[in-house]
Amino acid sequence: LKPTSGKAWVAGESVTDNPRAVRRNIGYMPDFFGVYDDMKVWEYLDFFAACYDIPPSTRVGMIDDLLALVDLGHKKDAFVDSLSRGMKQRLCLARTLAHDPQVLILDEPASGLDPRARIEIRELLRELKMMGKTIFFSSHILSEVADICTSIAILEAGSLVAYGDMAEMKRQLRTHRLIQLRALGDLTPIQEFLLHHEAVESIITAEAADIPSDSLRFDFTGDDAVLSQLLASLISNNFQVVAFQEETGDLEDVFLQVTKGIVN
Repeated sequence: LKPTSGKAWVAGESVTDNPRAVRRNIGYMPDFFGVYDDMKVWEYLDFFAACYDIPPSTRVGMIDDLLALVDLGHKKDAFVDSLSRGMKQRLCLARTLAHDPQVLILDEPASGLDPRARIEIRELLRELKMMGKTIFFSSHILSEVADICTSIAILEAGSLVAYGDMAEMKRQLRTHRLIQLRALGDLTPIQEFLLHHEAVESIITAEAADIPSDSLRFDFTGDDAVLSQLLASLISNNFQVVAFQEETGDLEDVFLQVTKGIVN
């Protein structure tokens, strides 16, 4: 396929001028494992290593190293069909690493896994990141994305609607800041005090939100300097504030704000 416009490089190689070099630098993990049930685990890795033209003399050591990395060394002689869903995902990831690519593209790597298996995949991805791998992965599990990724891209109906560092995206998209305050004693005087502040738009009490009874939240439109002055004013007015922090929001908030609910 020829691009309609634009240019792209992977690891310094042009995808149009040198596609073979690009393929050597990419490891792809599909969301469907494939039909390899009658193979043993080591045979599965050996098969794909051969596809990548890895010499037979180096495959044995490479297979052992990959199985150790994904914690499947004890399953080396087991049949693929006997593995759990989580083990198959880890084996598929090991296959993706067979030719030591710089860039990994993973399609729903945690799809269908139980909580323990998702944690194992997440820790493995962190380890690969520490090894210097660049990882792209798609996911509908927003909490997993938020916990692992340094940058995110949000797609809707095939179009890119948002991209960037997650913390920076949250800052750019928010129209106000949400502050949570916890204090000793009756909160009513504090509410009255806050409502007279020009940068406080509204107050959310514990009764209206899932927060402790000694806490409240308020929408704040000022900058850090104004927020610092507000805290100082609360303390100077003898309110016994014991906690005062900004709620950062989560990836779900960002997703809902930039998408329109289009179904493709």
